[in-house]
Amino acid sequence: MNGMSDRVKRDSKHPGKQEAGSAGDARRDRWRKHRIARRAEFVEAALRALDEHGPDLGMEHVAAAAGVTKPVLYRHFEDKADLYLALGQRGTEILFQRLIPAINAELAPVPRIRMALDAFFTVIEEHPNLYRLLARGTFQDKPVDADVVAEDKEVIATALTALLGDYMRMFDMDSGAAEPWAYGIVGMVQNTGEWWLEKRTMSRDSVVEYLTQIIWAAIDGLCRQRGIVIDPDQPLDENKVVKLADRKTERTGDPA
Repeated sequence: MNGMSDRVKRDSKHPGKQEAGSAGDARRDRWRKHRIARRAEFVEAALRALDEHGPDLGMEHVAAAAGVTKPVLYRHFEDKADLYLALGQRGTEILFQRLIPAINAELAPVPRIRMALDAFFTVIEEHPNLYRLLARGTFQDKPVDADVVAEDKEVIATALTALLGDYMRMFDMDSGAAEPWAYGIVGMVQNTGEWWLEKRTMSRDSVVEYLTQIIWAAIDGLCRQRGIVIDPDQPLDENKVVKLADRKTERTGDPA
């Protein structure tokens, strides 16, 4: 007991040490938040540079768009690959912010499919060079040990597998087909998107409508084989939703 009392007395004699520690923690927290916000600003600048220079942009283009020098930029990104990954994270955020609400809309089957496809094609139309950069997997001729597009494809296909499986079980169908079906749909949409970005032989609305009809025809055909008829323009009795699993850890570039 005497030892504890002595420690309490010693602490009470030096309150400044505790206050200094709290102040130091607060300063570190403010600095960490500042670096995260600054890094986010540079990512937005990189998106602007992509619009202007295309996927062959260099760090000097990003620095110019941000109004800083390259050494300042490198204080917040370890290297070109680090910036590439930050752009990938931002691209994923933009895509999922549009795509997930569309997929989960409480709509009839065909309008729901159409809305989800429109969300994807709208994003790649608004950010074509970002998609090209991420799909190419290199930044200024430097290979990157990450495939952001493939990772997003995996997340979406996994979520779509669960969604299709829920519906198939609801109709007493074999849900084993949900996974290959989901990967087939995601692959078709991705490949069509890449083709459309390069060719632009039709409008976004047209390619979305064609894909909507193709996907619905497959769903409708499979259901009818099993004696199930679904009205494409009437919401289903139960609205199943997509739930995304945890993605890769957010990369903030904030040092420990």
